[in-house]
Amino acid sequence: MKLQSLIVLLAALGAGVVGPFGGAAADPPRKFELVETSVSRIHEAIRSGKLTCRQLVEGYLARIREYDQQTRLNAIVIVNPDALTDADKLDREFKRTGRLRPLHGVPVIVKDNYNTRGLQTTGGSLAMKGSIPADDAYQVKKLREAGAIVLAKSNMAEWAFSPLMTVSSIAGITRNPYDLERVPAGSSGGTAAAVAASFGAVGLGTDTGNSIRGPSSHNCLVGIRSTMGLASRAGIIPLYLRNDIGGPMARTVEDAARVLDAIAGYDPDDPVTKNSEGKIPKSYIQFLDKNGLKGARIGVFRLYIDAPTTDPQIKALTERAIQDLKAQGAEIVDPFVIPGYEKLIQNIWCDVFQYDVNNYLASLGKNAPYRNLAEVVKSGLYSPYIETRLKRALEVKVPPDQLQPPCLDLYHDPRNIAFREAILKAMDAAKLDAIVYPTWSNPPRKVGDLESPAGDNSQYISPQTGFPAITVPMGFTHDSLPAGLTFVGRLFAEPDLIRFVYAYEQATKHRRAPERFVELP
Repeated sequence: MKLQSLIVLLAALGAGVVGPFGGAAADPPRKFELVETSVSRIHEAIRSGKLTCRQLVEGYLARIREYDQQTRLNAIVIVNPDALTDADKLDREFKRTGRLRPLHGVPVIVKDNYNTRGLQTTGGSLAMKGSIPADDAYQVKKLREAGAIVLAKSNMAEWAFSPLMTVSSIAGITRNPYDLERVPAGSSGGTAAAVAASFGAVGLGTDTGNSIRGPSSHNCLVGIRSTMGLASRAGIIPLYLRNDIGGPMARTVEDAARVLDAIAGYDPDDPVTKNSEGKIPKSYIQFLDKNGLKGARIGVFRLYIDAPTTDPQIKALTERAIQDLKAQGAEIVDPFVIPGYEKLIQNIWCDVFQYDVNNYLASLGKNAPYRNLAEVVKSGLYSPYIETRLKRALEVKVPPDQLQPPCLDLYHDPRNIAFREAILKAMDAAKLDAIVYPTWSNPPRKVGDLESPAGDNSQYISPQTGFPAITVPMGFTHDSLPAGLTFVGRLFAEPDLIRFVYAYEQATKHRRAPERFVELP
C-alpha cells in the first residue's frame, strides 16, 4: 500500500485510533485558564491557592478528551494513568513544605520514543506495542525530579523517519491544529500539535535532522536543539545516535529555558555529555533579556531564503524578521556565506539506524518485544511507507566505526569537524554571534501531499556540527499557517541564543493559539 493510500485509509477511519483514556476524569478547574498558560502562571496560581496540581492535570485531561480524537488532531498515543496520583503527591508535598520545585506540577507531553517508567514506549511502531521500560530516560527522570508530571505520550513519525509528517502504525496520522487538513511536520509532530493546542504545559521532542525545530515551526512554538552533549540521550529510542538530540518544545522561550534547565547536564550513560562539564550556567532563565539583541552581530544565511522553491510569503516574513532584529539593536551581516557549503555536506549522513536500534532493544533486556531490527522487519508490524527504508537499513552489515569511511561521533568524524570548522571560520571572519534563516521555506503541506516543495532547512548546519539551534515563531503565511525563524550559535552558546530569541519574541509577539482549540467552558 502506498503512503498516500495509507493516509486516505487512516483519515477515513479517523486515524484508526482508539482514544487514550481508560476512565473518566473529574471536572476541570473553573477559575484557571489553560490555553496559552505558562509555568510561571501555573506556579503563581498554586502559591495563591487558586489551583492545585490535581486540578491542573484534570483540566489538561479534559482538553485531550474533548479535542484530540473528536477533531482528528490525534496527537496523543496514551495518557499516563498515574498522572493524577503524581499530582496528588505534589500537592501534599507543597502543603507540607510550602515550596515548589522548578517544574512543580507542570504536565509534560513526552514524545513516544522516550522511555517512561511503567508506561508504554513504542517509537511509533506497532511492533513495540506493550513495550514498557523499567526506567525513565535520563531527561524524563530529570523532569520528574524537577517536579514535572508525565501527562501523556505523543504520536511521532514511525521510528522518527520522516521530517515531513507524523504518521505511525501505532497511532495513525497527527494533524496540524492550525489547519486540520495540514501536517504538523515530523517526527515530533505529536508533541508539537499537543503543546500548541494546550494539551499540556510543555513538551519533549527529539531532533536528528529537523524533528524538534520543524514541528515547532509548523505549530508556532519555540523548539531547542541544544549543543551536542548538553543533554543526555540515554533511554531515547535512537534514529542516528550520532546526530540525535532530545529537548524542549514550548509556547514561550521562557518555558523552553525552564525545561532546558532541568535536562542539561552530565550523564555517565551518555559519554558525549562529558563535553558539557563547566559549560552549563546555573540557570538559563537569567538570560531572558528583552534587550538581548543590542549589539549582537547576526548573519543572514541567504541560501535558505533566496532558493527558487522558497514560498514568497515565507521570504517576506523572513525579510520582516531581519528588520525586526535590526530594530532591536542587532548588527545584521547580510549575506552570510559558508564557503564550500554544498561540497562540505556531501555524504555527511551515516545510516547507523540498525546498529543503534539493536543496542536500544538490547538495553530492554528480556522485556524487549524483539531482539533486533531484523526481527522487527520480519514481523511486518510497520507502516507501508517506511518499508523501503527499514529494509535498506538491514543492508548495513558492520558497526559504524567499520563503515567506509568510518562513521564517528560529531566531535571525532573528520567530515563533521571540517564542516564545523568551516562555519566557525566564516563566523569568526564576520565576527558573528549567530546565524539566522527560516526554519522551513514553505508552509505546512496538506495531509497526503507528497509533491509540493517541502522546505526543510534544518538538516545540516546544526545536526552535522553539534551547534545549538533555536526556532521561534516569526509569523503566519496565508493568515493562519505558522512559520519559524532559526537562530544558530557556536558550541554551548545557548545563553547567547536564549538572549536573542527572547528579545525577538518579546518584541514581535508572534505566538498565538490555534483558533479551533478554545478554552473549555
